[in-house]
Amino acid sequence: MTTTTAAPPRPAPAGALLRDRVFRHYWSAHVVSLVGDQISLIAIPLIAVLTLGAGPAEMGYLTAAALVPNLLFSLPAGAWVDRQSYKRKVMIAADLGRAALIVMVPVLAFAGVLGLWHLCALCFAIGTLTVFYEVADGSLFASVVRRPDYIAANSLTVGARAMSFVAGPSVGGVLVQVLTAPFALLADALSYLGSALLLTRIAPPENAGSGSAGGGLGLGSGLAFVFRSAVLRQLLLGCTVINLFNYVFHALLILYVTTELGISPGMLGPLLGIASIGGLAGAAVTGALTRRFGIGPIVVLGYLAFPLPLVLIPLAGGPQPVVIGMLLAAEFLAALGVMILDISVGSLQTASTPMSRLSLVKGAQRAVNYGVRPIGALLGGVLGELIGVRAGLWVGAVGAVTGVLFVLFSPVPRMRELPEPPGA
Repeated sequence: MTTTTAAPPRPAPAGALLRDRVFRHYWSAHVVSLVGDQISLIAIPLIAVLTLGAGPAEMGYLTAAALVPNLLFSLPAGAWVDRQSYKRKVMIAADLGRAALIVMVPVLAFAGVLGLWHLCALCFAIGTLTVFYEVADGSLFASVVRRPDYIAANSLTVGARAMSFVAGPSVGGVLVQVLTAPFALLADALSYLGSALLLTRIAPPENAGSGSAGGGLGLGSGLAFVFRSAVLRQLLLGCTVINLFNYVFHALLILYVTTELGISPGMLGPLLGIASIGGLAGAAVTGALTRRFGIGPIVVLGYLAFPLPLVLIPLAGGPQPVVIGMLLAAEFLAALGVMILDISVGSLQTASTPMSRLSLVKGAQRAVNYGVRPIGALLGGVLGELIGVRAGLWVGAVGAVTGVLFVLFSPVPRMRELPEPPGA
């Protein structure tokens, strides 16, 4: 008697994924929330610089306040969420909480009492809720998407982020110019409410993960799993280096372009929005590149293509059209590169992790990878004070490029297909 082996399921095209009601609602929740986030990312620093007179050190504090929850709470959040059967409800609660918190900024501004430390406290609280949202999202993604569709689904979800980079800064810059920065944040509050509403309309099957066993939170087991895997470990170390130095860069960027390059808020928003079309291009080509060259080489490409173009920003100088052109080129190419990086790395990390451990491992990865971001932001503020804003940008841009070294000396460059998921 002869036996036949069933062919592995074929990946679905992106259009078919969007025709699926559950995935479409999941994806749409990302779109509306991410556009609002981009408005906040431009409005909150502009409040600090233009309304509250923040300098380099204060900008470092503000950026760190939003990011330090990743260092403090990612491990316990990942372990706690992993024990819950309904990750989607965690995400809805986080959306509603963030909407309520972001409304406090225009309320305090209208009352005439808004200060830098109010902004820092609110950013810390919003960042804490974001940690819970993101670690739950890792498991919800795997409940909504089949493994063969990881690349296509990540292209769409990360592509949604690219769309937010295009629309968010442009809308945000205009709203800041017309309404003032505090009141522009109301758009972000509405986006969180829209995301929560869309998530209430899906109910994919979910299960409690491995964190439910043994009665303990297992805070170290996620990190232990990551560091036992040569693939997950080197991906994490490379991304950690990129994030550390990118946030040195990020903490000084708006201060540099507004005060030293003379770019107004009304010009900065559309400039970043236009340049972020590179993200849409990156999301569109990553699947084809991966099919042509394999997942490993495209991961390596992402580690270079994201940070390298940023060296054009501290190089910018001369007549304003030249400056604007260099800023556009840097942001366009970096946006293209970060999409390649996020789609390829995200797919490889998910495929390399048992489904029962996704929230736990996501929390562990976030604790390290995102935990260095406030350190980078504070370091950026210190460097801006000690060696100057432009020199600090050089340190951030060049340092981030070195993250590729961790991936080059790993099994990743030789990989052509996503691996089979390991046992729990």
